[in-house]
Amino acid sequence: MSEATQVSKNQLPFWKKAIFGAGDWSISSFGTLRQIFYAIFLTDVVGLDARLASVAALLGIIWDAVNDPLVGMISDRVDTRWGRRRPFLLWFAVPYGLGFMLLWWAPPWESQIALAITVSLAYMLSDTLQTFIFVPLYALTPEIAPDYDERTSLTGFRMFFNLLASLTTAVAAPAIVDAVLASGATQQQGYMIVSALFGGLAIIPLLLIFFTIKERERSREEIEKEQKTPFMEIVRMAWANIPFRFATGLYMLNWITFDLVALVLPFYLTYWVASGDLLAKAVGLPLESAVFAFLLVTSVVVLPFWVWLSHKMSKRHAYMIGMGFWAVVQLLIFGIQPGQVSYILFLSMLAGISVSTAHVLPDSIFPDVIEWDELRTGRRQEGIYYGVKNFVRKLTGAVAIFLALQVLGWFGYQSPPEGATYFAQPASALMAMRVLIGPFGALLLISAIVMAWFYPLTRERHTRIRRLLARKKARTKDT
Repeated sequence: MSEATQVSKNQLPFWKKAIFGAGDWSISSFGTLRQIFYAIFLTDVVGLDARLASVAALLGIIWDAVNDPLVGMISDRVDTRWGRRRPFLLWFAVPYGLGFMLLWWAPPWESQIALAITVSLAYMLSDTLQTFIFVPLYALTPEIAPDYDERTSLTGFRMFFNLLASLTTAVAAPAIVDAVLASGATQQQGYMIVSALFGGLAIIPLLLIFFTIKERERSREEIEKEQKTPFMEIVRMAWANIPFRFATGLYMLNWITFDLVALVLPFYLTYWVASGDLLAKAVGLPLESAVFAFLLVTSVVVLPFWVWLSHKMSKRHAYMIGMGFWAVVQLLIFGIQPGQVSYILFLSMLAGISVSTAHVLPDSIFPDVIEWDELRTGRRQEGIYYGVKNFVRKLTGAVAIFLALQVLGWFGYQSPPEGATYFAQPASALMAMRVLIGPFGALLLISAIVMAWFYPLTRERHTRIRRLLARKKARTKDT
C-alpha cells in the first residue's frame, strides 16, 4: 500500500471529526463552570470558610483515585454489540447532564461542617457521573485516529468545541447570574439556572457520538486477553510505559497551571483590578466575562495555527514555544495595577494565543503512548490509560482549588457580606492573588516546558512503532 493510500485510509471525514469534537462541548462546559466559578461560589454563595472549602473540594479526589482507573478498566473489558466505549455515552448522558446541578446547590445549613460534608458528597457524585462519560469518550481517540498527525487534527476539532464551550460558559454564566440578581432573585438561583441550561445542552453531543461514531472491531482473542488481565498488573504495565510517564507529567503541569489561573482570575479581577467593585464591567460585560471573552476568542482564532505548526515542526516543539510565550504573559500580568482594565484585556488576548496551545497539543500527544504499550504488551488498553489521564485532569482541578483557597485563607481572604456591591480585601490577600496568577503560574509553565523537552516519542519514532505493530500483526495473521 502506498504512503498516500495509507494516509487517506487513516483520515477521518470532516463530519465525523466535527461530531466527535462536539463531545468536548459537553466536557468543557462542565469543566469551565467548575474551574472558574466553583471556588468563588463556595466562599461567596455557600458561605464556606476558604480553607474549609478547599478541603471539601479536595475530598472528592480521594474517590477519583479509585473511580477513574476502574472505569477505564471496565470500558476496556465491556463487550456489547455497540462496542466497549459508546454504551457509556448512551447510559450516562442524561445522568451526567443532571449532575451539573448538583455542584451548584447551596445547602441551607448553618453548620460549616454540615455544609462541607454536603458539598463534598455532591462533588463526588457529579464527578463520578463525569468519569463514566469522560474516560470512555476520550479512549475512543486513538482507536478512530491512529495516525500521528491525524490525532492532532482530530484534537484540533475537539479543542475548537472545547474553547467554544469555555468561551460561551465563561461569558454567559456571570451575565446570567447578574441578570437574575437584577431581577431580585439570588445568586444561588442564578447558578442553578446556568447549570440547568448547560447541563441540558451537554446531553445532545454525547448521544450524537453514540449514534454516528463506530468503534474498531476486536477479535475474540483480544477481548479475552483484556478481560483476563488482573487490574494491578495493568497498572504496573502502565507505569512501566516511559512515554506515558512523561506525557502524564506534562499533562498535569499544563492543566494545573490553567486551572489555577482560571480559578484565581475572578478573585484577582474583582478585588485587585476592580479594587473590590463586585459589579465591575468592561466593554459592556461583567469584567470577568470580558476578560475570558478576549482570551477564549483569541484561543479559537489561533487554534489552526498551532495545528499547522505541530505538523510543520512537531507537537513537542510547538508546545514548548506556546508555553514559553504564556510564561512571559503571566509575568506581565503580575505588574498590572488597579484600574488598568484595558491592559488586562490586551494581556488576555496575548494569553489566549498560548491557552490554545495548552488545549490542543497535550491531548494530541497523549494518544501516542497507546501504541508504545501495544508494542510491549500486545494489548490495547486505552481505557486504563485514559482513566489515569482523567484522574490526573481532575486531580489538577482539585489541587488548584485546594492550593488557591488555602493560600487565600492563610493570607486573610474574607467572604463579602450578602448583598454587598463593594468589598475590599486585605493587602496580604491581594498580594497572594497576584503571586498565584503571575510568578507561580509562570514557574509551572516552565516546568511543563522541561517535561516536554524530555518527552521521548517523536513523529519518526511513532511512525516506526506503528510499522513494527503492522508487521507483528501481519505475522500473527499468517500463522
